[in-house]
Amino acid sequence: MDAEDIKRRMIQQMQQESQEQVEEEYIRAQIEAQKKAILRKILDANARERLARIKMANPINAEYIENQLIQLYQMGRIHEQIDDAKFRILVRNLMPKKRDIKIRRI
Repeated sequence: MDAEDIKRRMIQQMQQESQEQVEEEYIRAQIEAQKKAILRKILDANARERLARIKMANPINAEYIENQLIQLYQMGRIHEQIDDAKFRILVRNLMPKKRDIKIRRI
C-alpha cells in the first residue's frame, strides 16, 4: 500500500459517508412532511398556531405533543378536527404533571 491507495480509500470513504448523510436527510424530510400533513389535517388554524408557539418555547414538549397526536390519529381515536379549546385540554392531559419542589429550611 502506498500513499495513493490510502488517499483513494479515504476519498471513497468520505464520499460514502456523504451519500449516507444525504439519504438520511431525505428520509427525515419525508417524515417531517408526513407529520405536517397529518397535523394540518387534525388541527385547525388556531390549534396549529398554539402548537407553533409551544414549539418556539419548548421544542421537546412540542415534539412529544405532535407524536402523541399523530399516534392518537393513527389509532383512530381522533375523528374530527381539533379546535384551540380542545387542543388546550389535550395538551394539559398529555403533558406529565409538574412536580413542585419545596425546600424547607430548619
